[in-house]
Amino acid sequence: MCRFLFRWNGWKIQEGLPEGINRCVMIAAPHTSNWDFPFMITGFEKLGIPIRFTIKKEHNRPVIGSMIESVGALWIDRSPRKEGEERPSMTQVMIELFEQNPGDFVMLVTPEGTRSLRTKWRTSYYHVAKQAGVPIGLGYLDFDKKVAGVGKLIYPSDDMAADFREIMAFYKTIPPKNPDLFSVDLEYDE
Repeated sequence: MCRFLFRWNGWKIQEGLPEGINRCVMIAAPHTSNWDFPFMITGFEKLGIPIRFTIKKEHNRPVIGSMIESVGALWIDRSPRKEGEERPSMTQVMIELFEQNPGDFVMLVTPEGTRSLRTKWRTSYYHVAKQAGVPIGLGYLDFDKKVAGVGKLIYPSDDMAADFREIMAFYKTIPPKNPDLFSVDLEYDE
């Protein structure tokens, strides 16, 4: 279904991950409509990128759960590991997923966190990439050109602000489906 919609709507793929890169945190942005998910999933599939993404285990329902799992869902359980312990953060759970999957592993994230206008992005993806020792892929959907791809890789450095400015500079150039619902993180917008 997603492949049909991708082709029927005139979408194409452009660049993918560089040769030899098979582990990264992949940003999916801009994220302003329900169409972003099927187009992004299909674009990554066509580029040969086996993405995975996290969903709370509470959303795993019969039938729909297996459908979502078939396109890369990983069900996350953030319950305390032992009686009396605090529950792990989502960042910690995602780092553990990289540790548990030593082969090809591309974790898809939407740092905007919503399809509504958000001028501050979540930063956990950056900390996951840094602690897991993997780059951040800048996945995109250009709705003007109807092109999906991976624009570049960012290797987290010791200057998080500079890295975020580079990420925001890239995404400022990508037209979303709903421009009034998209903003880069204004704290790092130059």
